[in-house]
Amino acid sequence: MTRPEPTTLNRMFLASCRAHRKPDRMLVKRAGVWDRISTDEVETTVRRLSLGLQDLGLRPGDRVSILSENRPEWVMADFAVLAAGGVTVPIYTSLLPEQVRYILEDAGAKFVVCSDLEMWRKVEAVRGSLTALERVFLIEGDPPAGASALSDIVEMGRRLEAAEHGRFERAAEAVRPGELASIIYTSGTTGSPKGVMLSHGNFVSNVRSLAEFIDFNETDTGLSFLPLSHVLERTATFLLFHVGAGMAYAESVETVAADMVEVRPTIVVSVPRLFEKIYTRIMDQVLAGSRLKRAVFVWALATGKKHAARTIAGEPVPVHLALKRAVARKLVFSKITARTGGRIRYFICGGAPLSRDIMEFFHAMGLKVMPGYGLTETSPVLTGSRVGRVRYGTAGVAIPGIELRIAEDGEILARGPNIMMGYYKNEADTREVLKDGWLHTGDIGRIDEDGFLAITDRKKDIIVTSGGKNVAPQPIESLIQASPYIASAVVVGSSRKFISALVVPEFGRLEAEARERGWAFADRTALSRRPEVAAFLLEEANRMTPNLASYERVKKVAVLDRDFEIDLGEVTPTLKVRRNIVEKKYAGVIESLYKE
Repeated sequence: MTRPEPTTLNRMFLASCRAHRKPDRMLVKRAGVWDRISTDEVETTVRRLSLGLQDLGLRPGDRVSILSENRPEWVMADFAVLAAGGVTVPIYTSLLPEQVRYILEDAGAKFVVCSDLEMWRKVEAVRGSLTALERVFLIEGDPPAGASALSDIVEMGRRLEAAEHGRFERAAEAVRPGELASIIYTSGTTGSPKGVMLSHGNFVSNVRSLAEFIDFNETDTGLSFLPLSHVLERTATFLLFHVGAGMAYAESVETVAADMVEVRPTIVVSVPRLFEKIYTRIMDQVLAGSRLKRAVFVWALATGKKHAARTIAGEPVPVHLALKRAVARKLVFSKITARTGGRIRYFICGGAPLSRDIMEFFHAMGLKVMPGYGLTETSPVLTGSRVGRVRYGTAGVAIPGIELRIAEDGEILARGPNIMMGYYKNEADTREVLKDGWLHTGDIGRIDEDGFLAITDRKKDIIVTSGGKNVAPQPIESLIQASPYIASAVVVGSSRKFISALVVPEFGRLEAEARERGWAFADRTALSRRPEVAAFLLEEANRMTPNLASYERVKKVAVLDRDFEIDLGEVTPTLKVRRNIVEKKYAGVIESLYKE
């Protein structure tokens, strides 16, 4: 007899625990060793933690914030809160205390779960103004006065478990699909963050659509490093849990390369920056090699691209091309794929458009990068790619249950069961984006005859030059950043005669180039001020954008001596540039580009 599909995250959790009992449901590195956490341990911890929180006063609808790096306890705390009918409010660990205060105050958080003393201090610094906050819990470390150890709450739940048999299941089952599950504060490229309200039904509909769309299963292992406060990683976690897959938690973003080799994941979810960094690292190594090695790599890459193009198009691969691809794999690609652990089935890419060149590069090596598109407001996935449904330069096709259309002004509109309930305590902004059942995404795009969606820009980011030309900056920035010498770029030129860019170099690569060319410099600031560097990076920008219209091509660059920073408000925690802040901060630099 087929079990009915779950309609809430709680029922999804319970059904998955029953159906997929395994010894390595979660993997986490402790003291240099990967510990395995079984399904039984996960279920028991969630049950006891949920009962303990309920005993401390957590009631349906109460908000609980999680301020922690990725770890098993993050996910278990999330499921425990949801099972009690509570509402999880994730917070990025990179936020400053005042930003943390804003979210906790706006959400009216009753409890906060902190990973350690460093995160606790962020809350403690602003706790005096948080009238709704009752308790703070620490996952690790000795809790200071006014805080409790999360393990003590689990122990409290253990005692309640025997005394109140079935209480956990009754509370979990009582939650309905339309009830609020999470408030996720969008980092926002302008203005204050808005709390996106997502219901159990929103999340579950997205999980079920994705499970139907792409073949994740219980034999898979995911590597988690994109912050769980990011809705893409959170929904990916729900999806992998739903299908019974295992999940390993990277020690940090810095250790991802080493963790991939040790864990040997089959699924990795990320944003374009990871793939851009891998691409840059590989190209650096190629350029540093001998002439023969460079020649072999160029041949292998060209062969891989031809093979991938035919495979993706569903065309037969000639025998001679298959043989050359096999040689290319043995000589070049196998060494690269080994650094990912050698078992990757899919790299899932979301958060921002991925450049065609980089996607083509990975597919040439046999690493399937599957781009998709969505927003926090859509739980989040609207489109995706899968084997047989991939097209370079697009974000894939609509997943099951999702309707997309393009408005007259080019804006992407979406409709489906995953669309948010609205913005928390913000009816005005809710009405602005939800109209006649359609979510107005704020993104500009086009849908081709086969249903593939291409994202071209943000609606509000369009630059209008003094000549009246409309220029979409994001695609240009993505192309420029594909250069191995450029880490970040922000295109400017509103109401100006031409387009320019603020450019942050990949300093390691640039410094090596400068020494080779004999450009003396004392430090990075001195290097960035050399006119030869500006000229060189302008050449790079134009080398990466040969097919743009003349009015879209960068005419001047200003070289910055540091990258844009979250703490300074220049980028969001998901690394989206806050264009208005950057342009204001560098107004003098920008003005100098346009002096006659």
